[in-house]
Amino acid sequence: MNQPAANSTPSATGTLYLVPAPLDFGCDTLAPLQDALPVTTLQTAARLTHWVCENAKSTRAYLKRIDALHPLAAPLQQQQITELPREVHKKGDHGDKGSAPFDARPLLAAALAGHDIGLVSEAGMPAVADPGSSVVRAAHDLGINVVPLVGPVSLLLALAGSGLNGQNFAFVGYLPQDGQERTQRIKELESTANKTGQTQLFIETPYRNAALWQALVQTLQPQTRLALASGLTLPSARIHSKLVHQWRQQPAPPDNRTPVVFALGR
Repeated sequence: MNQPAANSTPSATGTLYLVPAPLDFGCDTLAPLQDALPVTTLQTAARLTHWVCENAKSTRAYLKRIDALHPLAAPLQQQQITELPREVHKKGDHGDKGSAPFDARPLLAAALAGHDIGLVSEAGMPAVADPGSSVVRAAHDLGINVVPLVGPVSLLLALAGSGLNGQNFAFVGYLPQDGQERTQRIKELESTANKTGQTQLFIETPYRNAALWQALVQTLQPQTRLALASGLTLPSARIHSKLVHQWRQQPAPPDNRTPVVFALGR
């Protein structure tokens, strides 16, 4: 079924559209946009003129790619683009260490004035493994309709391609950078997976991919299954799922440029 079209003229209350972005952010090669996202998603995005985003520069680059396929309703220079505050990136949408959750209601003033708004992150689905849930929460509190559009979600693509348990899984974000804390966290995740059968999914900043992979291969038990999925939706996509003892025999660490989703389980 087609997604509802974005409003071109103000009405009583606008809609918040969750607009997926391609997964090639930061990659050396960009995938053809029409291969990664449905035409209805791209057409809806092209009709929007108000945005809340993770990064304005990458949002403009994304809109420029959309414009090449579906002309934008307003020139790029006239698009109203608002970035989420840095505090949301550092503390998260739900607060940190007792701090209050971020109040995103002021960012939706245009929707209350009748304009549709797009929420977009740098890659994948906003508010999933990325900032944005505060904006969605605020929309619900304000009575603004929320419509997620169809597009790639790296976590689900990685899970589906891993061979691990897709009926019971958890995304645990980033692992600690400190080596000792990271090792302890890896052991905790492995213990949870072994006891419950729950697949554990996590990510890392690309330049630390190899360090995390090495820690996983060294720390995990030989019969634990470890999967990595990199460059998803790109021609260079790589999904491998092996027992740890097999990884040790045939090491193949990920590169330090491509986003990777890691998964472990039994």
